[in-house]
Amino acid sequence: MEQAAQQRFYFVVHGTVQGVGFRYFTRSQARHHGVTGWCRNTNDNTVEGEAQADEGKLAQFFKELSIGPSHAKVDKIDKQEREVERGENSFSIRD
Repeated sequence: MEQAAQQRFYFVVHGTVQGVGFRYFTRSQARHHGVTGWCRNTNDNTVEGEAQADEGKLAQFFKELSIGPSHAKVDKIDKQEREVERGENSFSIRD
């Protein structure tokens, strides 16, 4: 069976997304949906990262992020397509 084409997106999540477990939620969702990449808090109270998987897995992942964990309030997610990174096999939280 042929593997679905991989895509990679840089993303920024806006809203109440710091101090509410959002990065850990993001990593948990990434692992659940088979998405690789990373995320971290930024100085402007957003969470940024990169996510890589096939289109279907990314759609589910971003759908979950748009809801977020219980104490988060997601206003919007900005995404930009990026070059796929070969050999990446996990999703991490960066400092």
